[in-house]
Amino acid sequence: MPCVPTPRRPAPRKDDVDRRRHATPTIALDRRRIDPAMSQVFKSAWALLLGMLLLMIGNGFQGTLLGVRGEIEGFSTFEMSIIMSAYFAGFLGGSRMAPEMIRRVGHVRVFAALGSFISAVLILFPVLTDPVSWTIGRLILGFCFSGVYVTAESWLNNAASNENRGQALSLYMVTQTLGIIAAQGLLLTADPSGFVLFVIPSVLVSISFAPILLSISPTPAFETTKRMTLREVMTVSPLGSVGMFLLGGVFAAQYGMAAVYGSMAGLGLAQISMFVAAFYVGATAAQFPLGWLSDRMDRRRLIMITALIGGLGAFVGMVVGTAFPLLVLAAVLVGGAANPLYSLLMAYTNDFLEHDEMAAASAGMMFINGVGAIFGPIIVGLIMETFGPPGYFGMICFLLMLLSAYALYRMTQRPAPNVENNAPYAPVMPTSTSVAVEVAQEVSFEAQEEDDTDTAQ
Repeated sequence: MPCVPTPRRPAPRKDDVDRRRHATPTIALDRRRIDPAMSQVFKSAWALLLGMLLLMIGNGFQGTLLGVRGEIEGFSTFEMSIIMSAYFAGFLGGSRMAPEMIRRVGHVRVFAALGSFISAVLILFPVLTDPVSWTIGRLILGFCFSGVYVTAESWLNNAASNENRGQALSLYMVTQTLGIIAAQGLLLTADPSGFVLFVIPSVLVSISFAPILLSISPTPAFETTKRMTLREVMTVSPLGSVGMFLLGGVFAAQYGMAAVYGSMAGLGLAQISMFVAAFYVGATAAQFPLGWLSDRMDRRRLIMITALIGGLGAFVGMVVGTAFPLLVLAAVLVGGAANPLYSLLMAYTNDFLEHDEMAAASAGMMFINGVGAIFGPIIVGLIMETFGPPGYFGMICFLLMLLSAYALYRMTQRPAPNVENNAPYAPVMPTSTSVAVEVAQEVSFEAQEEDDTDTAQ
C-alpha cells in the first residue's frame, strides 16, 4: 500500500492545549462514578443487551461450527477460506448500505427483516452442504449481522442518557465478548455432523429479537457520517492505514479460520472450543492495560511492542505443533495483541485530527480494515494448504511482525509527539460498527473534559 507524505498536524487550539496539558489520562469508556446511573442503564437497555448477547452467541458459534463441519464434509482448506472470507465481504457491504436502508424503511423493519434472513440461513447450512451454498450463506450472514449491529448500536445510544451512555457502551462491549466466548461451549452439546447444532444458533437468533422489538420505544434518528477519502486517511496517518489493513487479515484469520485450523491440526471438539475462546479471553484481558499505557507513552512505540508480542505468540503457535497448552498461550497472546491494536491505531490516527474530523476518519479506517479482512482468510487458506497447519500461525506472525517493523519505520519519519496532546483512547472491538466507534470516541472526550475540570478545581 503506497504511503504519501504526511502533512504537519494543524496547530491545536489554545483551549485544547490547556485542556490536554492538565489532563489526567485514563482509559475507561466512562470515568464518571458508577452510581445510580448504572441501574438506569439496565432499566433502559437490559432487553437490548440480552438480545445482543444471544445474537453474539449465535454469530460466534456459527463460525466455529462451520469450521468443524467443513472438515467433516471434506471441504478443502482453500474452499473453507473462501467461505469464511465471504462473511467479511458481506459485513463490509452491509456497513455501507445499512444506514440507507434504515433511513428508507426504519429501524424496526430493517432489524426484523435482517434477523429473519439470519435465522433462515443458519438452518439451511446442514441442508445445502456444498461450498458455493455456504459461501453465499456466509455472505448473507455478514451483510445481515452488520445491519443488525448498526441498528442495535443506534438503539443503545438512543436508550442511554448523557450521564450513562459510556457505561452502556462498556456493557455492550463486554456483552459482545462474553457472547463470543460463551458460544464456544455450545460445540460440546451435540454431534457437529448432525443437524442439532445448526438449530441452536438459529433459535438463539430468533429469540434474541423478541426482547429487543418488544421493549424498544422511540426509534432514534439516524445520520450518516461524512466520509474521508482513502487518500486523505492515508495522508493523515500512514501507520494507521497500513496497520488497519494488516490487522484486518489478522483478525479475519483469528475470527474466521481458527476452527478450521483446529480441525486440520487434529484437535478435539473441547480443545477447539477452548482454543477459539482463548483469543477473546486474551483480548478482554489486554484491552484496558494497553489503553492505560496508550495515554502515557508514544503510541507508535506501544503499537510496535504490542504487534511484536503478538507476532512472537504466533511464532510459538507455529513451532509447537499440537502441544495444546502452548497453542492456547499462543491464542491468548495473539488475541491480546490484535484486538487492542485496533483501538490503538484508531487513537493514534485521531492524534492528528480535529475533533470533528474523527468520525469520518474512523469510517475510512474501518473500510480499510474490512478490505484486509476479506483477503485474510483466503491467503491463510492458501498457505495452510501449502504448508499445513503451521501456516495458520505463520501468516499471523508475518502480518504482526510486518506491522511492528512498519511502526518502527514510521518512528523515524516523524518526531515523537507530545504525549499530553494524545487524543483519548476509546476501547472498541473490530466487530463494532461506526455507530459504536463514534459513541466511544465522544464518551472518551467528554470524560477527559470532566477529568480536566476536576483537576482544575
